[in-house]
Parts: sequence; structure tokens; C-alpha cells
Amino acid sequence: MEENAVSRRSFLTSSVAGATAFQIVRPELVRGAGNEKLRAGLVGCGGRGTQAIENILNGTDNVEIVALADVFEDRLEDCLRKSKALKPELADRVKVDPEHHFVGFDAYKKVIDSVDIVMLATYPAYRPMHFEAAVEAKKHIFCEKPFATDPVNLRKFMAAAKKSEELKLTVKSGAQRRSQAWYLDQYKRTKNGDIGDIVALNANWVGSPVLNFKNDKLFPNHKRDPNWGDMEFQTRNWYSFVWISGDQIVEQHLHNIDVCNWFMGTHPVEAIASGGAAWRPREEEYGNIYDHLHADFVYANGVHMASHCRQYNNAPGNVSERIVGTKGLIESASQRGGRAAVDPYVQEHTDMMNSILGKGPYINEAMAVAESTMTCLMGREAAYSGQKVTWEMMMNSELDLLPKTFDYKTAVPVPPLPVPGVYKFV
Repeated sequence: MEENAVSRRSFLTSSVAGATAFQIVRPELVRGAGNEKLRAGLVGCGGRGTQAIENILNGTDNVEIVALADVFEDRLEDCLRKSKALKPELADRVKVDPEHHFVGFDAYKKVIDSVDIVMLATYPAYRPMHFEAAVEAKKHIFCEKPFATDPVNLRKFMAAAKKSEELKLTVKSGAQRRSQAWYLDQYKRTKNGDIGDIVALNANWVGSPVLNFKNDKLFPNHKRDPNWGDMEFQTRNWYSFVWISGDQIVEQHLHNIDVCNWFMGTHPVEAIASGGAAWRPREEEYGNIYDHLHADFVYANGVHMASHCRQYNNAPGNVSERIVGTKGLIESASQRGGRAAVDPYVQEHTDMMNSILGKGPYINEAMAVAESTMTCLMGREAAYSGQKVTWEMMMNSELDLLPKTFDYKTAVPVPPLPVPGVYKFV
């Protein structure tokens, strides 16, 4: 199963066959092994980050949470309160003293300086700068997906990913299907030739809307607080804006697209897509993302992946992958409805720690999931522009959505909803 757990671009591919233990644990990275607790810190204290604290504490006994960072103090304190309310054997390992509550747009730097393991769970747009800083500091990283919201900043992430491989850092992504037993079993079947050659794939995330402004605590009237500047409003309502979320295909549907790329062993080379906003009102709170998008991706060998993501209310859902081979079929929908024997959100942290300590295969998923992120961006840009968009075009694109300054009152103009034929791919 080692092959299943490791990125195809990882250190293992250049390791000597039959090597026994991976010598990746260095004192300056983890302060030793054995029973000593490793220090972990969280950047991004929202729902996903708060859950990640519980997941890592359940996944390994060898870690303590010692630092938290967020751009909003209220969210940091809520995260800490929920973490201290976990069952005692977990809560006792949440040891974040007041000097390690870091708030602000540069708070991530202070967490990185305080820990052995950095957990990145803030908004996707910030991922490249946070990841770059963590790699420069030679820290092991748990990195939530997606890895960027535009090609310029994703290429920066890719450069840092390459450096993380050279430094033999462990990087575990939030693409938790890569640690889920059922998917690993199917991946092994595929590599063993049980389903033959892959001839077609389907990726689906058909679900309900994500509407942050429906939070009655922060948006009492489901409207913007007039005292908020653009940056604060868009950050609190992050899912609705392309620059910070990447749109549904990037932020959410990446899970399914990543499975297809993982099983194919590569990324598509082109995409044609369509989409739009069928029901989302043209109101400030709803931002400028689509509510449906369908893409036809083509791999270099001519195999097509049909991708469908949609966020409608009161409509049938379908979150699944389908992989068709010349001798068999894999359908993830067939194992939906039941819980995995081991929660993959927990298992991914166990796998990460085993990699760090040399007790399991070395893991660095940075480049593989970065390629899946670029695949999603390619599909989005194809839908927005109405053009066929190629991988080469994405790797040379000048699209950079990240604001140049960060402050709660920073003005952040919102481009209109993309219209094919009007929207220009750059």
C-alpha cells in the first residue's frame, strides 16, 4: 500500500528500492522523535480548521496544539473554546497560551515561527503565501485544499512544492480521499490491472449552496454590516467571491477531480466547459461565482473526464466519481451512505505523523494536489471565457486575483459575474 499513499512526484520515486527506514526526521524540524510531543499550530480558525484540530488530536498521541492564527479574533476565540471543550484526553493537549493567540493578516508568520507542524486551513486565496512561508521555515505542513484561486499564485505554490520535496518535508493535503481505505483499495485494484485500461471518468459534486452570510450571528439581517470594509466583508463571506474561494469547481469539486487525476496518474491537457448563475441573485452578498458548471476535460491519451458541479436548493444530490475501464468499473457512489471504518479526516493526520517520524511511507502531496487545483482552475476559466483552455495556457496565464494590500478596510472591487464571450482569459 506504500505506492497508494505517496505522490507520484514524491521522494519515494527517487529512493533506493528496498530501503528500510526513511531518514527524514531532523532535530531542527521535529526536535527528535520517541515520546516527545511535537508542536502544531493552526492558521485559519474557521469550521474546517477547528475540525482539523480535533482530527489531528484523534489521529496521533504525539502532538500538542500550541498556537492559533486568524484574521478575526472572534473566530480564533471560538475555535479555542470549542477545542478546549473536546473530551479531556484531547482537550488536555490544546496548550495555546495567550501569547500564542495571533490575530491579523500577518499572524500566520508567528504561528510558523512557533511550531514543528503548520496546519493551513484558511481561505484558499491565501494558501500560496502561507505555504511558501512554511516551506521557507522548513516546517512539515498539513495543507487544506485547494491550493490557490488563480494560476499566477498557484505557480508560486508549485515552486514551493518542489522545494518542499527537495527538503524532504512532509506535506499532507486536505484531499482526504487519498487516505480513505476504500479509495486506496480501488487504487490498488486499478494499478494491478483489475479494471483494465481507463477509458472514461465522471466527477460529480452536485449539492446545496454554501452561503456564509446566512450566519445570523455575523449577518443578523443576512446583509453586509455597513461598518465593514470590502476586505472584511468579503473575507467573512468568502465563499461568494472568486478571488478568495476560486468558485465551486475549485473550492469543493476539487475532491472528485483529484480522485480522477490520482487514478489516471496525471492531469488533463485541455478543457471545454459551460456554466452560469441560474438562481443566485445579483446582490452583493451572493458575490460573483457560478451556481453550476459542467466541464469536459481531456487527458493526453484521449480519455475524457466529464465534470459536473452544481449548488441548487431542494434538488437531488450526487457526490461521486465513476471510473470506467476496459475490464471493470469503479463507482464511489456504491459505497456512499455508510461511514468509513476509520474517518479519513483522522487517518490523513495519522499518515502525516507516520511520515514525519519515519514510521510509514514518506508523503508529499503538494505537487499532485497542486496539479488537481490547476485542473479545476482550467475548467473554471474555460466556462467563464467560453474558450477551449489548455494546460499550457494555464501555465502561462497572467491571471492574478490576489489583492496587493491586506487590511480590514482595504477596497476590493468585485468584477461582474463572468459572461462567456465578454470575459477575457488572460
